[in-house]
Amino acid sequence: MSQPYTREVSSIELERRGYRRTRKRQSILVSVGSTLLFAAVISVLLINSPGWSRVSETFFDLDVAVGAFPRVIEGLWLNIQVLFFAVIGVAIFGTLLAISRTLKGAVFTPIRLLAAGYTDLFRGIPVLLVLYLVGFGIPGLELTGRMPPQFWGTIALVLCYSAYVAEVLRAGIDAVHPSQRLAARSLGLSHSKTLRLVVLPQAVRKVTPALMNDFVSMQKDVGLISVLGAVDAIRAAQIEVASAYNFTPYVLAGVLFVLFSLPFIRLTDWMTARAQKREQIGGVV
Repeated sequence: MSQPYTREVSSIELERRGYRRTRKRQSILVSVGSTLLFAAVISVLLINSPGWSRVSETFFDLDVAVGAFPRVIEGLWLNIQVLFFAVIGVAIFGTLLAISRTLKGAVFTPIRLLAAGYTDLFRGIPVLLVLYLVGFGIPGLELTGRMPPQFWGTIALVLCYSAYVAEVLRAGIDAVHPSQRLAARSLGLSHSKTLRLVVLPQAVRKVTPALMNDFVSMQKDVGLISVLGAVDAIRAAQIEVASAYNFTPYVLAGVLFVLFSLPFIRLTDWMTARAQKREQIGGVV
């Protein structure tokens, strides 16, 4: 019975691995030490500043934060709901815009121009201004019944972020090598199936880190729906500030937004590092 093949590691390779482990441990220790030192210096500067006692009472009152937490977390749930529907709308509308901008042929020129004009317009207008125009302008036309402010806030976010996502997707589609389309068509796939089964999956894979960055940005901008009167986390914090005469609820709302966004931020960093690593080793992104 044959013995399984085992690869022997040379003493030089073992020495290299040990050296790399040692350097890694040293790097971790230096990183932790420098971070703790930096945090200690900042803490000492803040605590010893002349107005720290007043600032700590106004912005970091634990009792006020505990009292405001139920209302602020309820408002954050509204932000999450708006984000959920906005992501779906942006994914659909942004993909249609990206496809419209990549259509070939003279007959599709009007569609390409409309898509290009749309993306140029809504990438140039601030999100806050779009919220005002959509939230107060469209209801004034009385085309629909009375709709809640979070509905119009969702529409405004979809209009704005579809333009950004469309440009990211268009860059991904253009980055797919033409040979992929030719190979798919030679196998008998139609133009729509080629786009859906071959081009778009590769395009999304190439621009996933950029799409995740847009998603994180939209997580923050969801808080702007408070300007339309929606009682989200920001508006709830504003109500608590007015009743307690203390700015701690604003800090609480900010911390909750950060905690909500942090997993997606770390996921974005991981995906970006993974894509860079694959590029460095010659893999397909």
